[in-house]
Amino acid sequence: MSKIKVRFAPSPTGPLHIGGARSALFNWLFARHYGGEFIVRIEDTDLERSTPEYEEQILAALRWLGLDWDEGIGVGGDNEPYRQKERLQIYNPYTQKLLESGQAYYCYCSEEELEAERQALIAKGELPRYLGKCRNLSGREKEEKHLLVDKPVVRFRVPEGRLVVVEDLIRGRVEFESDGIGDYIIVKSDGIPVYNFAVVLDDALMGITHVLRGEEHLSNTPRQLLLYEALNFPMPKFAHISLILGEDRSKMSKRHGSTSVEQYRQEGYLPAALANFLALLGWSPDGEEEIFSMAELVAKFSLERVAKSPAVFNLEKLKWMNFHYIKEMTLPQLTASCIPYLLKAGLLDEREATERLEWLQQVVAAARDGLHYLAEAPELVRVFFGETVEFADDDDEAKEVLALETSPAVIRKFRAKALETDDWDGEKVRQILKELGKELNVKGKALFMTVRVAVSGQSQGRDLIAILTLLGPAVVARRLGDCLVKLRVE
Repeated sequence: MSKIKVRFAPSPTGPLHIGGARSALFNWLFARHYGGEFIVRIEDTDLERSTPEYEEQILAALRWLGLDWDEGIGVGGDNEPYRQKERLQIYNPYTQKLLESGQAYYCYCSEEELEAERQALIAKGELPRYLGKCRNLSGREKEEKHLLVDKPVVRFRVPEGRLVVVEDLIRGRVEFESDGIGDYIIVKSDGIPVYNFAVVLDDALMGITHVLRGEEHLSNTPRQLLLYEALNFPMPKFAHISLILGEDRSKMSKRHGSTSVEQYRQEGYLPAALANFLALLGWSPDGEEEIFSMAELVAKFSLERVAKSPAVFNLEKLKWMNFHYIKEMTLPQLTASCIPYLLKAGLLDEREATERLEWLQQVVAAARDGLHYLAEAPELVRVFFGETVEFADDDDEAKEVLALETSPAVIRKFRAKALETDDWDGEKVRQILKELGKELNVKGKALFMTVRVAVSGQSQGRDLIAILTLLGPAVVARRLGDCLVKLRVE
Protein backbone atom coordinates (compact mmCIF):
# COMPACT_ATOMS: atom_id res chain seq x y z
CA MET A 1 0.00 0.00 0.00
CA SER A 2 1.37 3.42 -0.96
CA LYS A 3 1.62 6.01 1.77
CA ILE A 4 -1.87 6.97 2.88
CA LYS A 5 -2.88 10.61 2.74
CA VAL A 6 -6.30 11.75 3.93
CA ARG A 7 -7.91 15.09 4.61
CA PHE A 8 -10.63 16.87 6.52
CA ALA A 9 -11.97 19.91 4.68
CA PRO A 10 -14.72 21.71 6.62
CA SER A 11 -16.67 24.74 5.46
CA PRO A 12 -16.37 27.61 7.98
CA THR A 13 -20.08 28.40 7.89
CA GLY A 14 -20.75 27.32 11.48
CA PRO A 15 -19.12 25.56 14.44
CA LEU A 16 -17.78 22.03 14.09
CA HIS A 17 -20.77 19.66 14.00
CA ILE A 18 -20.66 16.29 15.75
CA GLY A 19 -20.88 14.55 12.36
CA GLY A 20 -17.95 16.56 11.04
CA ALA A 21 -15.94 15.85 14.16
CA ARG A 22 -16.49 12.12 13.72
CA SER A 23 -15.38 12.32 10.07
CA ALA A 24 -12.25 14.20 11.13
CA LEU A 25 -11.57 11.63 13.86
CA PHE A 26 -11.98 8.65 11.50
CA ASN A 27 -9.61 10.25 8.98
CA TRP A 28 -7.09 10.98 11.73
CA LEU A 29 -7.30 7.45 13.16
CA PHE A 30 -6.96 5.91 9.69
CA ALA A 31 -3.88 8.01 8.89
CA ARG A 32 -2.23 7.38 12.24
CA HIS A 33 -2.97 3.65 12.15
CA TYR A 34 -1.18 3.23 8.82
CA GLY A 35 1.54 5.81 9.40
CA GLY A 36 0.02 8.14 6.81
CA GLU A 37 -0.60 11.89 6.65
CA PHE A 38 -3.61 13.91 7.72
CA ILE A 39 -4.37 17.27 6.06
CA VAL A 40 -6.76 19.97 7.26
CA ARG A 41 -7.84 22.52 4.66
CA ILE A 42 -10.77 24.93 4.43
CA GLU A 43 -13.57 24.92 1.84
CA ASP A 44 -14.63 28.56 1.99
CA THR A 45 -16.05 29.18 -1.49
CA ASP A 46 -19.42 29.93 0.13
CA LEU A 47 -18.33 33.54 0.45
CA GLU A 48 -21.54 34.81 2.06
CA ARG A 49 -21.60 32.33 4.94
CA SER A 50 -17.91 31.58 5.54
CA THR A 51 -16.22 33.56 8.32
CA PRO A 52 -12.74 33.62 9.91
CA GLU A 53 -14.42 33.25 13.31
CA TYR A 54 -16.01 29.93 12.38
CA GLU A 55 -12.75 28.77 10.84
CA GLU A 56 -10.91 29.41 14.09
CA GLN A 57 -13.69 27.72 16.09
CA ILE A 58 -13.42 24.61 13.94
CA LEU A 59 -9.63 24.45 14.20
CA ALA A 60 -9.80 25.02 17.97
CA ALA A 61 -12.36 22.21 18.30
CA LEU A 62 -10.12 19.81 16.38
CA ARG A 63 -7.16 20.67 18.60
CA TRP A 64 -9.32 20.32 21.72
CA LEU A 65 -10.32 16.81 20.63
CA GLY A 66 -6.63 15.92 20.39
CA LEU A 67 -6.40 15.85 16.60
CA ASP A 68 -3.23 17.21 15.07
CA TRP A 69 -2.46 17.48 11.37
CA ASP A 70 0.67 17.07 9.30
CA GLU A 71 -0.16 19.61 6.63
CA GLY A 72 -2.66 22.38 6.09
CA ILE A 73 -4.05 25.44 7.84
CA GLY A 74 -1.66 26.78 10.47
CA VAL A 75 0.89 24.08 9.70
CA GLY A 76 1.86 24.77 6.11
CA GLY A 77 3.16 22.29 3.57
CA ASP A 78 3.97 21.76 -0.09
CA ASN A 79 0.41 22.40 -1.28
CA GLU A 80 -0.26 25.90 0.02
CA PRO A 81 -2.56 27.73 0.13
CA TYR A 82 -5.10 25.64 2.03
CA ARG A 83 -8.16 27.87 1.71
CA GLN A 84 -10.16 27.42 -1.49
CA LYS A 85 -10.79 31.12 -2.02
CA GLU A 86 -7.00 31.57 -2.14
CA ARG A 87 -6.65 28.82 -4.77
CA LEU A 88 -8.84 30.27 -7.53
CA GLN A 89 -5.88 30.87 -9.86
CA ILE A 90 -4.91 27.22 -9.40
CA TYR A 91 -8.38 26.08 -10.51
CA ASN A 92 -8.70 28.26 -13.62
CA PRO A 93 -6.40 26.26 -15.96
CA TYR A 94 -8.38 23.09 -15.29
CA THR A 95 -11.62 24.85 -16.14
CA GLN A 96 -10.08 26.00 -19.41
CA LYS A 97 -8.80 22.49 -20.12
CA LEU A 98 -12.29 21.04 -19.81
CA LEU A 99 -13.79 23.83 -21.94
CA GLU A 100 -11.19 23.41 -24.69
CA SER A 101 -11.61 19.64 -24.78
CA GLY A 102 -15.40 19.96 -25.03
CA GLN A 103 -15.91 18.18 -21.71
CA ALA A 104 -17.40 21.37 -20.28
CA TYR A 105 -19.38 24.23 -21.77
CA TYR A 106 -20.89 27.60 -20.94
CA CYS A 107 -24.53 27.61 -19.88
CA TYR A 108 -26.63 30.76 -20.28
CA CYS A 109 -29.91 29.53 -18.76
CA SER A 110 -31.59 31.85 -16.26
CA GLU A 111 -32.70 30.79 -12.79
CA GLU A 112 -36.31 31.08 -13.94
CA GLU A 113 -35.72 28.72 -16.88
CA LEU A 114 -33.97 26.19 -14.67
CA GLU A 115 -36.72 26.28 -12.04
CA ALA A 116 -39.42 25.76 -14.69
CA GLU A 117 -37.48 22.79 -16.04
CA ARG A 118 -37.08 21.39 -12.55
CA GLN A 119 -40.78 21.66 -11.74
CA ALA A 120 -41.73 20.04 -15.05
CA LEU A 121 -39.53 17.01 -14.29
CA ILE A 122 -40.95 16.72 -10.79
CA ALA A 123 -44.47 16.83 -12.21
CA LYS A 124 -43.56 13.88 -14.47
CA GLY A 125 -42.17 11.96 -11.47
CA GLU A 126 -38.63 12.23 -12.79
CA LEU A 127 -35.42 13.14 -10.99
CA PRO A 128 -34.72 16.88 -11.38
CA ARG A 129 -31.65 17.45 -13.57
CA TYR A 130 -30.38 19.76 -16.26
CA LEU A 131 -31.65 18.60 -19.66
CA GLY A 132 -28.84 20.14 -21.69
CA LYS A 133 -30.43 23.19 -23.29
CA CYS A 134 -27.02 24.85 -23.81
CA ARG A 135 -25.15 21.59 -24.39
CA ASN A 136 -24.86 21.76 -28.17
CA LEU A 137 -25.17 25.43 -29.06
CA SER A 138 -23.63 26.51 -32.34
CA GLY A 139 -20.92 29.14 -32.41
CA ARG A 140 -23.40 31.80 -33.49
CA GLU A 141 -25.88 30.82 -30.78
CA LYS A 142 -23.13 31.11 -28.18
CA GLU A 143 -22.24 34.59 -29.40
CA GLU A 144 -25.87 35.67 -29.23
CA LYS A 145 -26.31 34.19 -25.76
CA HIS A 146 -23.13 35.81 -24.55
CA LEU A 147 -24.43 39.24 -25.54
CA LEU A 148 -27.43 38.65 -23.29
CA VAL A 149 -25.66 36.85 -20.44
CA ASP A 150 -22.37 38.45 -19.49
CA LYS A 151 -21.41 35.86 -16.86
CA PRO A 152 -22.53 32.35 -17.77
CA VAL A 153 -21.88 29.33 -15.58
CA VAL A 154 -19.72 26.41 -16.69
CA ARG A 155 -21.28 22.95 -16.83
CA PHE A 156 -19.56 19.58 -17.05
CA ARG A 157 -20.68 17.47 -20.00
CA VAL A 158 -21.74 14.18 -18.44
CA PRO A 159 -21.14 11.20 -20.77
CA GLU A 160 -24.42 9.63 -21.86
CA GLY A 161 -25.36 6.01 -21.28
CA ARG A 162 -22.60 5.34 -18.78
CA LEU A 163 -22.66 3.21 -15.66
CA VAL A 164 -20.60 4.99 -13.01
CA VAL A 165 -19.35 2.56 -10.38
CA VAL A 166 -18.15 3.52 -6.91
CA GLU A 167 -16.13 0.78 -5.23
CA ASP A 168 -16.76 1.96 -1.71
CA LEU A 169 -14.49 0.57 1.02
CA ILE A 170 -17.42 0.43 3.45
CA ARG A 171 -20.50 -0.04 1.24
CA GLY A 172 -19.06 -2.15 -1.52
CA ARG A 173 -20.09 -1.64 -5.14
CA VAL A 174 -22.52 1.25 -5.69
CA GLU A 175 -23.77 1.99 -9.23
CA PHE A 176 -25.12 5.21 -10.75
CA GLU A 177 -26.61 5.81 -14.20
CA SER A 178 -24.98 8.82 -15.82
CA ASP A 179 -28.23 9.72 -17.61
CA GLY A 180 -29.79 10.41 -14.21
CA ILE A 181 -27.12 12.92 -13.26
CA GLY A 182 -27.48 15.61 -15.88
CA ASP A 183 -24.81 18.14 -16.83
CA TYR A 184 -23.92 19.87 -13.59
CA ILE A 185 -22.38 23.24 -12.83
CA ILE A 186 -18.66 23.23 -12.00
CA VAL A 187 -18.03 27.00 -12.00
CA LYS A 188 -20.61 29.60 -10.91
CA SER A 189 -21.26 32.85 -12.76
CA ASP A 190 -18.95 34.70 -10.35
CA GLY A 191 -16.06 32.45 -11.36
CA ILE A 192 -16.04 30.46 -8.10
CA PRO A 193 -15.79 26.67 -8.55
CA VAL A 194 -18.55 24.66 -6.90
CA TYR A 195 -17.81 22.02 -4.28
CA ASN A 196 -17.74 19.00 -6.60
CA PHE A 197 -15.14 20.61 -8.87
CA ALA A 198 -12.92 22.29 -6.27
CA VAL A 199 -12.78 19.23 -4.03
CA VAL A 200 -11.61 17.02 -6.90
CA LEU A 201 -8.89 19.49 -7.85
CA ASP A 202 -7.75 19.91 -4.25
CA ASP A 203 -7.72 16.17 -3.52
CA ALA A 204 -5.89 15.33 -6.72
CA LEU A 205 -3.31 18.11 -6.49
CA MET A 206 -2.63 17.37 -2.82
CA GLY A 207 -2.18 13.64 -3.43
CA ILE A 208 -5.12 12.43 -1.36
CA THR A 209 -5.22 8.62 -1.55
CA HIS A 210 -8.38 7.94 0.47
CA VAL A 211 -11.54 10.03 0.85
CA LEU A 212 -13.34 9.18 4.10
CA ARG A 213 -16.51 11.20 4.59
CA GLY A 214 -20.16 11.07 5.57
CA GLU A 215 -22.75 9.02 3.70
CA GLU A 216 -24.52 12.20 2.61
CA HIS A 217 -21.65 12.75 0.14
CA LEU A 218 -22.15 9.42 -1.63
CA SER A 219 -24.43 11.00 -4.26
CA ASN A 220 -21.62 13.47 -5.10
CA THR A 221 -19.13 10.70 -5.79
CA PRO A 222 -20.17 9.75 -9.36
CA ARG A 223 -19.89 13.42 -10.41
CA GLN A 224 -16.43 13.56 -8.88
CA LEU A 225 -15.31 10.27 -10.47
CA LEU A 226 -16.25 11.61 -13.89
CA LEU A 227 -14.12 14.70 -13.26
CA TYR A 228 -11.14 12.59 -12.15
CA GLU A 229 -11.51 10.65 -15.38
CA ALA A 230 -11.87 13.75 -17.58
CA LEU A 231 -8.75 15.36 -16.09
CA ASN A 232 -6.70 12.14 -16.08
CA PHE A 233 -6.17 12.31 -12.33
CA PRO A 234 -5.38 9.18 -10.27
CA MET A 235 -8.54 7.98 -8.52
CA PRO A 236 -8.53 7.95 -4.72
CA LYS A 237 -10.36 5.25 -2.81
CA PHE A 238 -13.68 6.26 -1.28
CA ALA A 239 -15.30 5.26 2.02
CA HIS A 240 -18.62 6.69 3.13
CA ILE A 241 -19.38 6.63 6.84
CA SER A 242 -22.96 6.07 8.00
CA LEU A 243 -25.23 8.86 9.17
CA ILE A 244 -25.60 9.75 12.84
CA LEU A 245 -29.21 9.51 14.00
CA GLY A 246 -30.95 10.61 17.18
CA GLU A 247 -32.35 7.98 19.52
CA ASP A 248 -35.72 8.25 17.73
CA ARG A 249 -33.88 7.18 14.53
CA SER A 250 -34.39 10.56 12.87
CA LYS A 251 -31.58 12.77 11.59
CA MET A 252 -29.48 14.24 14.38
CA SER A 253 -30.77 17.70 15.31
CA LYS A 254 -30.90 20.11 18.23
CA ARG A 255 -33.88 18.34 19.74
CA HIS A 256 -31.59 15.35 20.43
CA GLY A 257 -29.14 17.54 22.38
CA SER A 258 -26.20 19.70 21.45
CA THR A 259 -24.99 19.26 17.88
CA SER A 260 -21.64 21.06 17.94
CA VAL A 261 -18.36 20.13 19.59
CA GLU A 262 -18.15 23.60 21.13
CA GLN A 263 -21.44 23.09 22.97
CA TYR A 264 -20.19 19.86 24.52
CA ARG A 265 -16.94 21.57 25.51
CA GLN A 266 -18.90 24.36 27.19
CA GLU A 267 -21.09 21.86 29.00
CA GLY A 268 -18.02 20.28 30.50
CA TYR A 269 -17.55 17.09 28.56
CA LEU A 270 -13.91 16.04 28.47
CA PRO A 271 -12.17 15.86 25.07
CA ALA A 272 -10.93 12.31 25.64
CA ALA A 273 -14.46 11.18 26.51
CA LEU A 274 -16.05 12.83 23.49
CA ALA A 275 -13.38 11.45 21.14
CA ASN A 276 -13.84 7.96 22.62
CA PHE A 277 -17.61 8.27 22.20
CA LEU A 278 -17.40 9.54 18.61
CA ALA A 279 -15.05 6.71 17.66
CA LEU A 280 -17.76 4.20 18.60
CA LEU A 281 -20.40 5.91 16.46
CA GLY A 282 -20.31 3.60 13.46
CA TRP A 283 -17.11 1.72 14.32
CA SER A 284 -16.91 -1.26 16.63
CA PRO A 285 -13.71 -2.71 18.07
CA ASP A 286 -13.07 -6.41 18.43
CA GLY A 287 -14.36 -7.25 21.91
CA GLU A 288 -16.66 -5.76 24.53
CA GLU A 289 -14.39 -2.99 25.82
CA GLU A 290 -15.68 0.56 25.24
CA ILE A 291 -13.15 2.77 27.03
CA PHE A 292 -10.07 3.50 24.92
CA SER A 293 -7.21 5.95 24.99
CA MET A 294 -6.37 7.71 21.72
CA ALA A 295 -3.32 5.45 21.35
CA GLU A 296 -5.52 2.37 21.72
CA LEU A 297 -8.01 3.72 19.17
CA VAL A 298 -5.17 4.29 16.69
CA ALA A 299 -3.92 0.75 17.19
CA LYS A 300 -7.34 -0.86 16.76
CA PHE A 301 -9.01 1.30 14.10
CA SER A 302 -9.80 -0.17 10.68
CA LEU A 303 -12.39 0.47 7.99
CA GLU A 304 -13.30 -3.23 8.01
CA ARG A 305 -15.12 -2.69 11.31
CA VAL A 306 -16.95 0.47 10.23
CA ALA A 307 -20.66 -0.32 9.92
CA LYS A 308 -22.90 0.43 6.94
CA SER A 309 -25.95 1.03 9.13
CA PRO A 310 -26.61 4.41 10.78
CA ALA A 311 -25.08 5.14 14.17
CA VAL A 312 -27.39 6.23 17.00
CA PHE A 313 -26.29 9.12 19.21
CA ASN A 314 -27.03 8.02 22.77
CA LEU A 315 -26.60 10.98 25.11
CA GLU A 316 -26.88 8.80 28.21
CA LYS A 317 -23.98 6.69 26.99
CA LEU A 318 -21.91 9.82 26.43
CA LYS A 319 -22.71 10.93 29.98
CA TRP A 320 -21.71 7.51 31.31
CA MET A 321 -18.46 7.63 29.37
CA ASN A 322 -17.68 11.17 30.51
CA PHE A 323 -18.43 10.11 34.10
CA HIS A 324 -15.76 7.43 33.72
CA TYR A 325 -13.19 9.95 32.53
CA ILE A 326 -14.11 12.37 35.34
CA LYS A 327 -13.49 9.60 37.88
CA GLU A 328 -10.01 9.13 36.40
CA MET A 329 -9.06 12.78 37.04
CA THR A 330 -7.07 13.68 40.13
CA LEU A 331 -8.97 15.76 42.65
CA PRO A 332 -6.83 18.90 41.98
CA GLN A 333 -7.44 18.47 38.22
CA LEU A 334 -11.19 18.04 38.68
CA THR A 335 -11.43 20.97 41.09
CA ALA A 336 -9.55 23.25 38.70
CA SER A 337 -11.90 22.16 35.91
CA CYS A 338 -15.01 22.83 38.03
CA ILE A 339 -13.98 26.26 39.33
CA PRO A 340 -14.88 28.17 36.12
CA TYR A 341 -18.42 26.79 36.33
CA LEU A 342 -18.70 27.75 40.01
CA LEU A 343 -17.44 31.25 39.24
CA LYS A 344 -19.96 31.63 36.42
CA ALA A 345 -22.77 30.48 38.71
CA GLY A 346 -21.78 33.12 41.26
CA LEU A 347 -21.08 30.59 44.04
CA LEU A 348 -17.66 32.10 44.69
CA ASP A 349 -15.27 34.70 43.37
CA GLU A 350 -11.65 34.53 42.19
CA ARG A 351 -10.28 35.37 45.64
CA GLU A 352 -12.31 32.64 47.34
CA ALA A 353 -11.30 30.14 44.66
CA THR A 354 -7.69 30.71 45.66
CA GLU A 355 -8.02 31.15 49.42
CA ARG A 356 -10.45 28.24 49.95
CA LEU A 357 -8.90 25.84 47.46
CA GLU A 358 -8.39 23.00 49.94
CA TRP A 359 -12.01 23.29 51.09
CA LEU A 360 -13.18 23.44 47.46
CA GLN A 361 -11.38 20.20 46.73
CA GLN A 362 -13.28 18.51 49.53
CA VAL A 363 -16.55 19.94 48.21
CA VAL A 364 -15.81 18.63 44.71
CA ALA A 365 -14.82 15.25 46.16
CA ALA A 366 -18.22 15.08 47.87
CA ALA A 367 -19.98 15.72 44.56
CA ARG A 368 -17.90 13.79 42.05
CA ASP A 369 -19.96 10.58 42.26
CA GLY A 370 -22.92 12.49 40.80
CA LEU A 371 -20.95 14.49 38.26
CA HIS A 372 -21.52 13.38 34.65
CA TYR A 373 -20.35 16.63 33.05
CA LEU A 374 -18.75 19.70 34.57
CA ALA A 375 -21.67 22.07 34.00
CA GLU A 376 -23.58 19.99 36.58
CA ALA A 377 -21.12 21.01 39.29
CA PRO A 378 -22.86 24.23 40.49
CA GLU A 379 -26.16 22.50 41.27
CA LEU A 380 -24.45 19.50 42.84
CA VAL A 381 -22.38 21.64 45.21
CA ARG A 382 -24.79 24.54 45.77
CA VAL A 383 -25.74 23.08 49.15
CA PHE A 384 -22.22 23.81 50.43
CA PHE A 385 -22.46 27.56 49.74
CA GLY A 386 -24.24 30.28 51.69
CA GLU A 387 -25.47 30.52 55.27
CA THR A 388 -29.14 30.25 54.42
CA VAL A 389 -31.05 27.51 52.66
CA GLU A 390 -33.98 27.48 50.26
CA PHE A 391 -36.62 24.78 50.62
CA ALA A 392 -37.89 23.18 47.44
CA ASP A 393 -41.64 23.72 46.98
CA ASP A 394 -42.04 20.49 45.01
CA ASP A 395 -40.20 18.21 47.46
CA ASP A 396 -43.12 16.42 49.11
CA GLU A 397 -40.83 14.07 51.01
CA ALA A 398 -39.02 17.03 52.60
CA LYS A 399 -42.34 18.54 53.70
CA GLU A 400 -43.40 15.19 55.12
CA VAL A 401 -40.20 14.91 57.15
CA LEU A 402 -40.47 18.43 58.58
CA ALA A 403 -44.08 17.65 59.57
CA LEU A 404 -43.01 14.77 61.83
CA GLU A 405 -43.76 15.32 65.52
CA THR A 406 -40.13 14.68 66.42
CA SER A 407 -38.56 17.04 63.86
CA PRO A 408 -38.53 20.29 65.89
CA ALA A 409 -36.77 18.58 68.79
CA VAL A 410 -34.22 16.94 66.49
CA ILE A 411 -33.43 20.26 64.82
CA ARG A 412 -33.27 22.20 68.09
CA LYS A 413 -31.02 19.63 69.83
CA PHE A 414 -28.66 19.24 66.87
CA ARG A 415 -28.34 23.02 66.62
CA ALA A 416 -27.43 23.27 70.29
CA LYS A 417 -24.78 20.59 69.97
CA ALA A 418 -23.30 22.31 66.91
CA LEU A 419 -23.03 25.61 68.81
CA GLU A 420 -21.28 24.03 71.79
CA THR A 421 -18.83 21.88 69.80
CA ASP A 422 -15.20 23.02 69.55
CA ASP A 423 -13.88 20.31 67.24
CA TRP A 424 -15.85 19.51 64.08
CA ASP A 425 -15.06 16.73 61.67
CA GLY A 426 -16.77 13.72 60.15
CA GLU A 427 -16.23 11.53 63.19
CA LYS A 428 -17.55 14.18 65.56
CA VAL A 429 -20.66 14.71 63.40
CA ARG A 430 -21.40 10.97 63.46
CA GLN A 431 -21.00 10.95 67.23
CA ILE A 432 -23.42 13.86 67.66
CA LEU A 433 -26.03 12.17 65.48
CA LYS A 434 -25.66 8.93 67.41
CA GLU A 435 -26.01 10.72 70.77
CA LEU A 436 -29.00 12.69 69.47
CA GLY A 437 -30.76 9.53 68.37
CA LYS A 438 -30.39 7.97 71.80
CA GLU A 439 -31.44 11.10 73.68
CA LEU A 440 -34.62 11.63 71.65
CA ASN A 441 -35.26 7.96 70.87
CA VAL A 442 -35.39 8.63 67.13
CA LYS A 443 -33.58 6.88 64.33
CA GLY A 444 -33.53 6.34 60.59
CA LYS A 445 -35.52 8.75 58.49
CA ALA A 446 -36.85 10.67 61.48
CA LEU A 447 -33.29 11.49 62.50
CA PHE A 448 -31.07 11.63 59.43
CA MET A 449 -33.63 12.88 56.90
CA THR A 450 -34.79 15.57 59.30
CA VAL A 451 -31.25 16.94 59.69
CA ARG A 452 -30.66 16.68 55.94
CA VAL A 453 -33.79 18.64 55.04
CA ALA A 454 -33.15 21.23 57.74
CA VAL A 455 -29.61 22.04 56.52
CA SER A 456 -30.07 21.53 52.77
CA GLY A 457 -33.76 22.10 52.06
CA GLN A 458 -33.88 18.81 50.13
CA SER A 459 -34.68 15.19 50.86
CA GLN A 460 -32.05 13.96 48.38
CA GLY A 461 -28.50 15.04 47.67
CA ARG A 462 -24.88 14.71 48.69
CA ASP A 463 -23.64 12.61 51.60
CA LEU A 464 -25.08 14.05 54.83
CA ILE A 465 -21.85 13.74 56.84
CA ALA A 466 -19.93 15.55 54.08
CA ILE A 467 -22.53 18.35 53.99
CA LEU A 468 -22.44 18.88 57.75
CA THR A 469 -18.65 18.62 57.98
CA LEU A 470 -17.88 21.00 55.13
CA LEU A 471 -20.50 23.58 56.14
CA GLY A 472 -18.97 23.84 59.60
CA PRO A 473 -20.82 24.20 62.91
CA ALA A 474 -21.59 27.92 62.62
CA VAL A 475 -23.32 27.65 59.24
CA VAL A 476 -25.07 24.44 60.27
CA ALA A 477 -26.41 26.17 63.37
CA ARG A 478 -27.55 29.18 61.32
CA ARG A 479 -29.41 27.00 58.84
CA LEU A 480 -31.03 24.92 61.58
CA GLY A 481 -32.16 28.11 63.26
CA ASP A 482 -33.74 29.34 60.02
CA CYS A 483 -35.55 26.02 59.71
CA LEU A 484 -36.94 26.37 63.22
CA VAL A 485 -38.24 29.80 62.32
CA LYS A 486 -39.83 28.27 59.25
CA LEU A 487 -41.56 25.72 61.46
CA ARG A 488 -42.67 28.60 63.74
CA VAL A 489 -41.45 26.83 66.84
CA GLU A 490 -38.83 29.38 67.93
